[in-house]
Amino acid sequence: MISSLDAASLSFLNGMDQIQQRAQRAQQEMTTGLKINSVSDAPDQIAGLWETRSQLNQATQTDTNLARVKTEVDTAESTISSAVTLVERAQTLSSQGVTGTTSAQSRQDIASELGGILQQLVSTANTTVEGRYIFSGDSDQQAPYSIDLTQTNPISSYQGSTSTRQIQGADGTTFSIAKTAQDIFDDPTGQQNIFATINNMRLALMNNDQTAMDAVMPNVQSAGTYLNQQLAFYGVTQNRVTSETDFAQNYETQLKTQLSGIEDADLTQAITEMQQAVTQQTAALSSRAKLPKTSLFDYLG
Repeated sequence: MISSLDAASLSFLNGMDQIQQRAQRAQQEMTTGLKINSVSDAPDQIAGLWETRSQLNQATQTDTNLARVKTEVDTAESTISSAVTLVERAQTLSSQGVTGTTSAQSRQDIASELGGILQQLVSTANTTVEGRYIFSGDSDQQAPYSIDLTQTNPISSYQGSTSTRQIQGADGTTFSIAKTAQDIFDDPTGQQNIFATINNMRLALMNNDQTAMDAVMPNVQSAGTYLNQQLAFYGVTQNRVTSETDFAQNYETQLKTQLSGIEDADLTQAITEMQQAVTQQTAALSSRAKLPKTSLFDYLG
């Protein structure tokens, strides 16, 4: 298509179009706060921009996951710490009951208090966080234990499952975050079964059976050591979660800074660009208006 405009007019319009484009881009940067609003704004930086955004999203999700895990781990640590105190009380009561001078009635009273401790330990094992039984392993909608002190074996078998849950840190590594109530209180090998140990002492005291009391006392004395080992696991896990959280948050800050450098607009520069565009546009229109307007008839007169 052949234009009816002369070269000077075409040049003027092209110049005005360029000024308008600069003004529009400056206005968009001022409105969005971004210097990259479409692929055409910086095609050579798009790959880096998308990669940085992806890394930031992953780091943010990791931080969110760690925050939820922290609540669970902190609760577990606090709960087991309380259980340690209960077991220490059971050890003290057992030491009192096993003494040969303790009366049968006193042993009945001690047995009753040990029954209360068993109930509290089962309640500890059934701790929930956000509607999940945190010591039930992967079967976290099922309470791990129930208790009925009228039975010779008052505590039910473990109703949960193994625990395979792990959490991923910001550095990409994964680690376990939980033990099951069976691991903590009800060792299936029977060597460190806190529930069975306290219940055996309770039954021995109820029956005023000195031989049985003497036989179970060593296990009562070692129960606290075993439970403290389980508590140590959660202490280590707490430290790991805190460390990974700090790493994730620092990495987030680093990525946000990197992303800002790629896509954030320089508002001062954008405002200056807009002002210059308006000034140039006004000057161009003013200059164009002052050009002499002639036609063929002016030269034929």
